[in-house]
Amino acid sequence: MRQDAISPNTAEEHEDEEEVAAEVQVLEFQLGSETYCVDIEYVSEIVDKGQLTTVPNAPSYVEGVMDLRGRTTSIINPKSLLNIDEAGESKRIVIFDPGKFEDEAATGWLVDEVYQVVRVSMNDVEEPPLEKDDAIEGVIKRDGELVIWISPVHAIE
Repeated sequence: MRQDAISPNTAEEHEDEEEVAAEVQVLEFQLGSETYCVDIEYVSEIVDKGQLTTVPNAPSYVEGVMDLRGRTTSIINPKSLLNIDEAGESKRIVIFDPGKFEDEAATGWLVDEVYQVVRVSMNDVEEPPLEKDDAIEGVIKRDGELVIWISPVHAIE
């Protein structure tokens, strides 16, 4: 049997693989009046805002710490971190996978509301408006609105 006759669908299979690779899943959430998102690969879970313990002399963007399943987790206010209008009550915490961060610190972001996980085509992602800001991965146009894609790793640096 000839090698080139083994699979007539090989070219189609490769096209399908490229199409899948061009999509990413993001978790959408609200900060103030705007919608933001992070790559779902960074997220380990979402919890309700509970009691936070204030940490003296912590940076202004650190709201405090909480015990989450026996691990002390730093809770960050991305509104302070990213200079976002403070409107809106933060009710949820997006907990990030510590293995995705260089220092493997357990961290979470205090967000107003968590919306949904959405599959986004990389064709729908535009370059960030400010090239110097590594915290912004891009801007997603969806349903007539703009969603800002944030990198949790670069936002904290």
